[in-house]
Amino acid sequence: MTDMTFLITAFTTLFVVIDPIGMAPLFVAMTQGMNRHQRRAIAIRACVAGVVILMIFAFAGEALLEFIGISMPAFRIAGGVLLFLTALDMLFERRQQRREDNSSDHVDPEMDPSIFPLAIPLIAGPGAIATIILLTGQADTAIGIGAVLGVMAFVIAIVFALFMAAGLLERALGKTGINVVTRLLGMLLAALSVQFILDGLKGFGLAG
Repeated sequence: MTDMTFLITAFTTLFVVIDPIGMAPLFVAMTQGMNRHQRRAIAIRACVAGVVILMIFAFAGEALLEFIGISMPAFRIAGGVLLFLTALDMLFERRQQRREDNSSDHVDPEMDPSIFPLAIPLIAGPGAIATIILLTGQADTAIGIGAVLGVMAFVIAIVFALFMAAGLLERALGKTGINVVTRLLGMLLAALSVQFILDGLKGFGLAG
């Protein structure tokens, strides 16, 4: 399952779940008072750590599920429910508020927010981990898994680019613009999460 439709779905899902646009203003808040070089170093560490964490779950996540005794259809349904809750958070602004609350203690320029909270849980959060396991589970071949990892790396590259342009993006969109984009992404994620649930039900033979 490596056709263009699957790759587009993988990109859209990961982009919506990781939400690079929503993280950009938080990156600005957590790196206040830092120069461009310091911000770049923090962005690199955060993005590399996020890639490593998601790669670990991409390769070992399904094996871990099998060891625990959880089937992929069951995990698809659970992952779909989790993604749907994330979508609700985005639609009603709870997600952004929680991110701001989680990062409120990490705005001191003397502290390094690259691993926490940027890499975990903002980049490689529960939704992203669930998504990468679901997508690699749907990819039937090594080429398909490689394609998913490539898409994931591309999305995190977008995260890095937006981190570097966070100040410009914040001024361009404004608070209202960011809120509008976040709600549109939340609507899209809600539809994709329902599709994950339907795929899980098909695995149990409960949906056509």
